[in-house]
Amino acid sequence: MASNTRHTDINIKNRRATFDYAISETFTAGIVLTGTEIKALRTGKAGLVDTFCYVTPRPALGVWVKNMYISEYFYGTYNNHEARRDRKLLLNKREIAKLQKAFQEPGVTIVPLKVFINERGLAKMVIGIGRGKKEYDKRQSIKERDDKRSMARLFQK
Repeated sequence: MASNTRHTDINIKNRRATFDYAISETFTAGIVLTGTEIKALRTGKAGLVDTFCYVTPRPALGVWVKNMYISEYFYGTYNNHEARRDRKLLLNKREIAKLQKAFQEPGVTIVPLKVFINERGLAKMVIGIGRGKKEYDKRQSIKERDDKRSMARLFQK
């Protein structure tokens, strides 16, 4: 008996990204994965720590994600995938051109924010154009987060 449940509850976030970078624009891209990679991703065994994206120049214009961790699939055989390999992202030409233009500016990074599986069962990644925050910006983020927590505690009582 096959189950009809989808794994749409998979939602892997890069919590460090919004703390370290000021995100100006986001894009949703598909990810090119092998069979054992998508199976391991559906079990939730993936991470976005120290992950970044880069744009390859012409003629093979494309966006790649580097250092993304997807653990090896437990039931995989000798065909199992490499845990930290470069994976291609699927975007249209206009989005790639916009990312390439932003990538050439100094101090700008393309940061993966979230990996999820959509309602059709496809793996998607949300990437953002980020500019590195200064130390005082990070302190401001911490202060705002603490203020939100204290307000939530006050309203719960």
